[in-house]
Amino acid sequence: MFQMQSLYPEEMVAPMRQELTTLGFEELRTEEDVDKALSEQKGTALLVVNSVCGCAAGSARPAVNLAVAHETRPDRLLTVFAGVDRAATEKARSYILGYPPSSPSMALFKDGQLVHFIPRMGIEGYTPEQIAQNLIEAFETHCK
Repeated sequence: MFQMQSLYPEEMVAPMRQELTTLGFEELRTEEDVDKALSEQKGTALLVVNSVCGCAAGSARPAVNLAVAHETRPDRLLTVFAGVDRAATEKARSYILGYPPSSPSMALFKDGQLVHFIPRMGIEGYTPEQIAQNLIEAFETHCK
């Protein structure tokens, strides 16, 4: 079977991974990890599709940091890394129906159903505070 190779060396992306894992995000590195985490789960889960791009570094990850510090937050924090864990990212995107592939992006699930999505175009050009507010409003609506 054809194995998708990472587009970036691990040494380069390790600090970008750590920005989320130090916040308590679980990395989904394989298709099996994604299925286990997202298929028909009870409760809420935030999935962040991480990326090496500038808007991930300057807006997406800082916004997530602000949002998950909020009192109301999802039960589970999950992440895949676009361009790195490519098969896992493709599998994760299969759960984000109705939206084209986008990285970075953020998807909120409730009881296995997608209830809120922020694509790259909702990240690029916005401040971390604006993006965090978008997420916090979704948390207040779906995570209580």
